[in-house]
Amino acid sequence: MKYSQLIGIAASLAIIGICYMPWVSIESINAVVTGMHTEKTNFGRPGLAHITFSIICLLLFATPRVWAKRTNVFIATINLAWAIRNYIILTTCQAGECPEKKLGLYLLLVAAVVIQVMTFFPKIALPGKK
Repeated sequence: MKYSQLIGIAASLAIIGICYMPWVSIESINAVVTGMHTEKTNFGRPGLAHITFSIICLLLFATPRVWAKRTNVFIATINLAWAIRNYIILTTCQAGECPEKKLGLYLLLVAAVVIQVMTFFPKIALPGKK
C-alpha cells in the first residue's frame, strides 16, 4: 500500500489522543474512566502503555529500515493485545453492575487494529529494484 506508513502514523497519533477520551462510565461510584484518569478505581493508568507503544510505533513507521519494520510488527501486536486486555478488564461486570462503554474504548480497538494491519504493508525500497 502506498500510504500505509502515513496511515500508521496517523493511527498512532490517534491512539495518543484517544487515551484522554472517556472509555467507560461507572454510575455506582460516579466515575468516568479514561486511559489516563481512572479516578476512584483500581485500574491504574492503562493509557500510559498505549502512549508508549504508539510513540515507538510512530518512530518505527518513520524509519526506512528493514529491522524497524519487523520490530514494528511486534510492538503493534503488543499494543493490540493491550487494547483487547483493556476492553475486557474495563467492561467486565462486577457485583451486578456493568460499566457503560463509551466511544473512546471502541476507537481504541479500531486504531490498534489499523496500526497492526499497516505494519504488514511496509514501504521498503528493495536493493536492485527501482
